[in-house]
Amino acid sequence: MTRWIDLPIPEHPVPPRYRGVWQRTLLQTPEGRDTTTRVHWLQTEGWHADLRVPAGVDPATPAGRAQLQGFCGITRISGGHDGQPEVCTWHRRWDIQPPRSTPDAGHMVFETPDRLIETGVHAQYLEVWERLPGSDGPFRALAQVDDRGDPTGVWRFEAGRYALQLRGGSRSAADWPADLQPDETLAQVLQRHPALASVLLDFELRLEAAGDAP
Repeated sequence: MTRWIDLPIPEHPVPPRYRGVWQRTLLQTPEGRDTTTRVHWLQTEGWHADLRVPAGVDPATPAGRAQLQGFCGITRISGGHDGQPEVCTWHRRWDIQPPRSTPDAGHMVFETPDRLIETGVHAQYLEVWERLPGSDGPFRALAQVDDRGDPTGVWRFEAGRYALQLRGGSRSAADWPADLQPDETLAQVLQRHPALASVLLDFELRLEAAGDAP
């Protein structure tokens, strides 16, 4: 038997203006523009979940799964003083991809209440985010536990009509190979260590209507 428990809300909750489901409509980097990757960021009072599916990728295949990006964790908002933009930092508790060498943080500017511009703090990029209608609450961040109260590795994050559910499997930080290179991708890791595929590809993420809650 399993059951859902609410994850704790941090001492400093994320301001309401950030909460909801945000769809990325543009990524611009020195290498070019991307408007085709399907990217959704779901933000609750403290927890976030993110899913990114490149165009043309089949998540049902091992090669396609290795190209997905997805993560969840705690969000912190800081700064915003003396005319400077706020900084949003996503502290990842779980990630499809290997650990990053720099924090995931962006300068945030609201063009409108439902349109947000993010520029990189530790990397050169610009992202445009637009909030999906019907995602402005209520919000929940849930973890599944077994009959002993132990985590099962499944999380669910809800924002209004939407939910992003994540099954992280049994993978832990110790499962990454000892020769992991800085900012290496999952696809690159599996090219060198194909025997790790059964462990490193053991995950599921899906964005769905919150009305389909278990």
